[in-house]
Amino acid sequence: MKQKARKKMTAFLAVAAMVLAAFGCGGQKADEEIQNGKESAFKEALEVLQTVKEAYKEDDVFSMYGGDQANAVMDAPGKFDISQTEELSSVLGLPESQFETVEDAASMVHMMNANTFTGAVYRLKDDADMEEFADAVKENILARQWMCGQPDTLAVIDVDGTYVITAFGEAGIMETFQANALSALDGAKLITEAPIG
Repeated sequence: MKQKARKKMTAFLAVAAMVLAAFGCGGQKADEEIQNGKESAFKEALEVLQTVKEAYKEDDVFSMYGGDQANAVMDAPGKFDISQTEELSSVLGLPESQFETVEDAASMVHMMNANTFTGAVYRLKDDADMEEFADAVKENILARQWMCGQPDTLAVIDVDGTYVITAFGEAGIMETFQANALSALDGAKLITEAPIG
């Protein structure tokens, strides 16, 4: 009986030691992994865009809606239902070849004209190649036929090795968006930037 009690106590102490390690040195290791891009600081794509929008000065904020058309939210970024593949392609410019690489998305689009500004954040699956994703989006956007005005520039931003931002629009709005994204999101870096047209 005493031996059983000792085994239970030993098991309990082992579990307690593991829990303490997780909150002590283990917690530090988790922070380092986030900083090294192995684990994201963001829980979902929407949180990335909300962080960018919060960096805007009041004078720079434009009328926008977020999310897919069935679940649109006004004046804020919104979660995008990735099962709406036709809308992923037609509104956000995501090529069909990349649908399967995405596991979460969010968007913010200019209320008056999507060509004035369209921004999206995608959480890529672990086995997705971010450079390949960025190239496919760039190729798709640059090949589009534009109606109701043409955007000036396209940008693709790596947030932390897990999320990628794609955005296209009018040069001034794009400049502000990029500056806010790169300053508000720790470790964010521009993968590609290209004129459209």
